Amino acid sequence: MRACGAGSLGIAASAAATLLAVSSLALAQEHAQWPAPAGDFANTRFSALTDINATNVASLKLNFAFSTGMLRGHEAAPIVTTDTMYIVTPYPNVLLALALDAPGAPLRWKYESLPNASSQGVACCDTVNRGAAYADGRVFFNTLDGQSIAVDARSGKEIWRTHLADINHGESITMAPLVVNGKVLVGNSGGEFGVRGWLTALDAATGKLIWRAYSTGPDSEVLIGPDFKPFYAQDRGQDLGVHSWPPDAWQRGGGTVWGWISYDPELNLIFYGTANPGPWNPDQRPGDNKWTAGIFARNPDTGAAKWFYQMSPHDLYDYDGVNENVLLDLDVGGRQRKVLAHADRNGYLYVIDRATGEVISANAFVHVNTIDKVDLATGRPHYVAEKKPVVGQVVRDICPHAGGGKDWQPSAYSPITRYLYIPHQNLCQDEEAVPANYIAGTPYVGANIKMHAGPGGNRGVFSAWDVAVGRSVWEIKENFPVWSGALATAGGLAFYGTMEGWFKAVDARTGRLLWQFKAGSGIIGQPIAYRGPDGKEYVAVLAGVGGWAGGVVSGDFDTRDASAGNGWGNAMADLPKFTQKGGTLYVFSLP
Repeated sequence: MRACGAGSLGIAASAAATLLAVSSLALAQEHAQWPAPAGDFANTRFSALTDINATNVASLKLNFAFSTGMLRGHEAAPIVTTDTMYIVTPYPNVLLALALDAPGAPLRWKYESLPNASSQGVACCDTVNRGAAYADGRVFFNTLDGQSIAVDARSGKEIWRTHLADINHGESITMAPLVVNGKVLVGNSGGEFGVRGWLTALDAATGKLIWRAYSTGPDSEVLIGPDFKPFYAQDRGQDLGVHSWPPDAWQRGGGTVWGWISYDPELNLIFYGTANPGPWNPDQRPGDNKWTAGIFARNPDTGAAKWFYQMSPHDLYDYDGVNENVLLDLDVGGRQRKVLAHADRNGYLYVIDRATGEVISANAFVHVNTIDKVDLATGRPHYVAEKKPVVGQVVRDICPHAGGGKDWQPSAYSPITRYLYIPHQNLCQDEEAVPANYIAGTPYVGANIKMHAGPGGNRGVFSAWDVAVGRSVWEIKENFPVWSGALATAGGLAFYGTMEGWFKAVDARTGRLLWQFKAGSGIIGQPIAYRGPDGKEYVAVLAGVGGWAGGVVSGDFDTRDASAGNGWGNAMADLPKFTQKGGTLYVFSLP
């Protein structure tokens, strides 16, 4: 693996490295609930429960299962508060409430959001939904057709509904909201349709729009003002969201916000990534294409930007920047610093000072031949010239592929082992850039892609990464991309699912397989752990293959077309032999 300066920095994990979950989320975790997909504000996806542990997990049994009735990709995490579990399905985005205080967890209520059916036509990568959030007696979730909804957690009655996105322009919403300081934070999807990305804050009580920060355009619309102090010189200047683009191209420039949001209450900053610039064909958008493919730090109360760092300026490969930012406290050179760990699609794992935006380290965590280093002095990647896409020419063996070293599927961090558990893929691609024409509400891509397995032939990996020293500790090779989220527990376990449908528990220190269960469909959901009303610890996950990687099954792609699903048709042609469509919640416990 290539490394850029990280190991030489002597980053040491602090003995005080802790979860940063606070406020209502911290209280919920204290009581062993799971009120949002990440479990806490820091995006650690760590459970402090120890009843299920490395010595007894082999006895884990299925406690109950629940069919959602849907057959598209199930990427959501269930959420749990007090005696109820809530699930958001893929389109048509039904919110289900299960009674955990009754045998078999029967349906307590069902809320049908009834999104516009036309929204399915602008869903780039399956009609997925990544989950809901609970706060102050309400459940908040988003719909594919661009609505954000608040529902009473006990009765299932709608409290408010706010329409945010326009499917006629190619916008949709697939991300899970986060509730911070009485505000519901929601971003849009649709970068492959020439939309303009944004993050919006709604009043949690009324649904009223409080602020919106765009990812491209003039400073006044990006909410860049006097408090904006980026660490690197290339991010300083007036209206870079306009001037780093060809004339007017920023208006259809992407930078959507469909991934994960973290929050540090001490700094009172949220952190989130922006997606790829549009179109994929880089020749049509010379310049750095601010503020796409990077990370924003903002004040959640006003939306004002504090800093920005761009992992992939002038993104050449659809590498985006929406992956989770895991908030940690680490000793760096003998000084404790507030950092975020970000495993990017470009194949590098960044450790960044979250107060300033300075890159402390950047190490390749997968096979990378598109970027040979990240310059820590400037923060800029050094692109490998011979791998740059060229119009009318096929450039072969680009690694990682457009889905990146890791896509949306979230990692988990254990403060006990101090490892980050990363579900990811090992894929490369052949690419030909082609001209893209913009027509509102239609694909705006500009690339022909054919994906294939990376070195070694395995297409997926689940690995433990030592953030302090910037290296992999152990890894498990999987046949298909590991498209599920990860879960780490104080019981010394790490959980993840495979696209064939295996749900696995491994030893968090060694990676040794300790337990597995075969689900009826491939697993791309996010596992959670919680303590039930009966005092027992439970582990839950949704199975239902799909998403961008699993569209060959959920979307019935014709795998004779190697370019189907923007290139996945070739890489995943054999997946239908191993799994089938489904949509089932599985919940496990000890006997």
